Amino acid sequence: MTPSNDFSLKALYDALDAQRQARGLSWPQVMREMQGSKRTSIPTRRLSRSTVTGTRVRRVAEGDGVLAMLRWLNRSPESFVQGHHQSEGAGERLPDVPAGKVLRFDAKKIYAALDARRIELAMTWPAVAKEIGASASGLKYLAKGKRVGIPGVMRIFSWLDQPAAAFTRAADI
Repeated sequence: MTPSNDFSLKALYDALDAQRQARGLSWPQVMREMQGSKRTSIPTRRLSRSTVTGTRVRRVAEGDGVLAMLRWLNRSPESFVQGHHQSEGAGERLPDVPAGKVLRFDAKKIYAALDARRIELAMTWPAVAKEIGASASGLKYLAKGKRVGIPGVMRIFSWLDQPAAAFTRAADI
């Protein structure tokens, strides 16, 4: 069961499809734009159409792919969290990335912030995991710097009370 205030992959799909239809684009055209066309200047690693359209039915999606979708929509991750009412401020806006780079979540930075907050609150990893709705081993796995999944990572940002954009980095494609 997922919390009611999770990032909504279905709402992300709906926004992608609405933008696609409003602009009269086919899914292959959308994919070309997400790959970094001159129109958008959004460099990204190769995304498959099924990765993008699969957000309609999946419960979890790879975070870096979702960042590329959000960049195409020019929306923050928080704008797809049910119940999020703040206006999209500078702190939530995803950063621009230089040519030849792609926006990724920085798992090591996420881990460091979690661990610092855990220590500050004198909590154990199992206690933190319970509050977030994750596993303690999954949270500690972030220290390895591997990829993250959505909506789980958004629960972490909510617990930290920090915007997702604060935990992104420009990386080589």
